[in-house]
Amino acid sequence: MKTKFKKLSDSRVEITVTLDAKDLKPAAEKALEKLAKEIKVEGFRKGKVPVEVAKKFIPENDLNSETVDLAVRSTVIEAFKKEEKSPLVLPNVTVTKYVPDEIVEYTATADIVPEIKLGDYKNLGVKREKATVTEKEVNEILDNLSSSFSEKKAVKRAAKLTDEVVIDFVGKKDEKAFKGGSAKDYKLVLGSKAFIPGFEDGIVGHEPGDKFDLKLTFPKDYGAKELAGAKVVFEVLLKQVNEVTRAKINDEMAKKCGPFKTLDELKKDIKTNLEAQNEHRATEKFKDDLVKALVKKSKVSAPEILIDDQMRAIREDITRNAASQGMSFEELLEVNHETQDNWEKEARKIAEERVKASLVLQSLAVEQKITVSDELVNAKLAELRDVYKKSPEAVKSLKDPNVKMDIKNRMIIEATLDFLVKANS
Repeated sequence: MKTKFKKLSDSRVEITVTLDAKDLKPAAEKALEKLAKEIKVEGFRKGKVPVEVAKKFIPENDLNSETVDLAVRSTVIEAFKKEEKSPLVLPNVTVTKYVPDEIVEYTATADIVPEIKLGDYKNLGVKREKATVTEKEVNEILDNLSSSFSEKKAVKRAAKLTDEVVIDFVGKKDEKAFKGGSAKDYKLVLGSKAFIPGFEDGIVGHEPGDKFDLKLTFPKDYGAKELAGAKVVFEVLLKQVNEVTRAKINDEMAKKCGPFKTLDELKKDIKTNLEAQNEHRATEKFKDDLVKALVKKSKVSAPEILIDDQMRAIREDITRNAASQGMSFEELLEVNHETQDNWEKEARKIAEERVKASLVLQSLAVEQKITVSDELVNAKLAELRDVYKKSPEAVKSLKDPNVKMDIKNRMIIEATLDFLVKANS
């Protein structure tokens, strides 16, 4: 077998393969054996026809076609190995010449893992953000806790800001109810700004049992295109007014939040948790920044096939997110005033960044001989089995060798990121 290599781009190559009579002989023999099992000859059972007899009845074109097919399939991957290239998918093959029993010539093109030249990964010049906790952050948590322990009492008076009201409402545009504009027994805290401007203020001053209309206009930049800037009428029934008394932020509230005797103990616990969260957030951002810097300093290109795979994954994630909100992918784009073309351009940028990041990390892992033991992988699998023990399908999937390999690869990437952090700290 002779091969001739041609570079089409940084991540795509073409290999011309020439097979001589010696290379073709095994393929021709296998082709004859295969077709002999399929042919019908009078006096013999199907599959039991001797090769010598079958050869007389097999159409020459069929035998030639099968020979070429087997010859290509048995040599194409070997040809890439000979040129020290790794195809990302099965190569696209075109037969350019065939002389029975003498020669086959074909070209095989494929996307490959591109050559990567890593930059100086020990001096990326990335600064880690300090993970600090402000008094404002602690007070915001305390304020939320105070709200969660609020006491509500139904009152017979006009509603005012900070009250919680229970309402039925129907939103109409051009005298027709519009999608998502109606609800019954809806609880709303006046002043929360959960509704469009004017809605909550319009309820203030009304008493339980009042029926009234609110003539409002949706903001011009409202998410749903059909309602942006639209004039509408909300028919409202105020059913109940609850006076809300927030819990005082003191030692008594702290005792309700857990094993705390004083407010100071609660504050200390909140600060400790916030410090851990902020530290984790800072570490993850540091990792992201390091990878971006490494990609920028390295020579790496992203194969189209890997970009396409990432774009599909991004779209699947968005589709699942849209479905959880009762929308299709297309409807979510419309709500966000996004066109398909613009989405694809942005998704492609993200996909390309992800592919390049993955490739440089894989290259770094190979260079530094970073790996994880089978014991660690098995421990991770055991941990996942425990997490998903209530889902038989998920537990079953963990037995798949491909899933195990994927988990191992992810663990190697995490170990490589840890190496990158230490090298730049």
